[in-house]
Amino acid sequence: MARLFGTDGVRGLANRQITAQLALELGEAAARALAQGGEGRPRAVVARDTRLSGAMLAQAVAAGLAGAGVDVEQVDVLPTPGLAYLTASQNIDLGVMISASHNPMPDNGIKFFARGGFKLEDSIEDEVEALLGAEWDRPVGEGVGRIESAVEMADSVYIEHLVGSIDVELTGLRIVVDCANGATSAVAPEALRRAGADVVVINASPDGHNINDKCGSTHPEQLQSAVVASRADFGFAFDGDADRCLAVDASGAMVDGDQIMGLLAIAMRDRGELAGDTLVVTVMSNLGLILAMRKEGIATVQTAVGDRYVLEAMRAGGYVLGGEQSGHVINLNHATTGDGTLTALLVAAEVTRTGRPLADLAGVVQRLPQTLVNVADVDKSRTETDEEVAAAVSSAERALGETGRVLLRPSGTEPLVRVMVEAATQEEADAVAANLAEVVKSRLSL
Repeated sequence: MARLFGTDGVRGLANRQITAQLALELGEAAARALAQGGEGRPRAVVARDTRLSGAMLAQAVAAGLAGAGVDVEQVDVLPTPGLAYLTASQNIDLGVMISASHNPMPDNGIKFFARGGFKLEDSIEDEVEALLGAEWDRPVGEGVGRIESAVEMADSVYIEHLVGSIDVELTGLRIVVDCANGATSAVAPEALRRAGADVVVINASPDGHNINDKCGSTHPEQLQSAVVASRADFGFAFDGDADRCLAVDASGAMVDGDQIMGLLAIAMRDRGELAGDTLVVTVMSNLGLILAMRKEGIATVQTAVGDRYVLEAMRAGGYVLGGEQSGHVINLNHATTGDGTLTALLVAAEVTRTGRPLADLAGVVQRLPQTLVNVADVDKSRTETDEEVAAAVSSAERALGETGRVLLRPSGTEPLVRVMVEAATQEEADAVAANLAEVVKSRLSL
């Protein structure tokens, strides 16, 4: 039987895979696994993004939690990192976020945060899953939890935290924000304005249907046009639950997560804030970032794809900055998970602090040309064991030398292998990727 939890909670089509019944049972199981055994009645906070199905699932999760004897504070729409911050700062035993992040509106998901505001470890998720639907002695009478609304408290506490994370005024900066009609539609504009910026807002009118719809970090074209048209200094694009952030410079050029991490790592190193002078990234980060950090004397630690694995490596090594090319940036000095609005504030603060344009700061990372080829209908389980595939990869790596790299990555859900090649030129990357894809197809074909 397939594992219910994926790399970021439980996710699927709302009212099909992700039903109110499943939400209720997950709430109850999570309460049993995480919110028992302490002093006094356990407390939970439940938030959601702007999807139509969010209210239904949030109510169901709250019912499951209360049925297990947990007092629940519902904060309605709030970014995932806002939910994590409340869990960490308000003496909360369990946080629950209803969101499918950057996925289309029909999807939804449920993810949990333990006391302290960190996502659950695999072993705890397995424990929650094992408790699903199991009979137990439920509380009755005064033992049943209360459900209350805490909307105003959530917004004010989180925005105050965000603004307090920077120590410079953003006065004089014009910033465009694309809120993806998602969970930070109110938070990001307000936080940046309180920090002193002149803010131009697009896609901040959620109606339950338009989250991530041709907007936000997965579709930045509107933001690029708006930055140029409004003569802004730069802009930021968030995803539906605002745990990721991409940027656009004054010319309309994209600034990805690798470039954001690179400029922040250098700034933190210069101020003595980068623990171990180390940045944690995934294997999908562009080699240009690794080379730029090496030139700056900053070490890099690489993990599997997924912000949870980045966070695990950061906590294990005592590091404070890490993230993904997609715009998940984790700064443990201020947050326990990726926070798009926080990232925007930190980048804007660095532009103010240095007086340099974003394009200049981001230019420290020169991205190498990259080609990605998906090879379908193959036996992905033999990717690392087939001798001819391994020989082809070794030959390609020798040819590329230090100015390129190869990554073969089996899909987690499909009979597919992703062949990624970075090289000094686009032509070389294309040629090497095409050759490796042919080898993978001929050797691993089903």
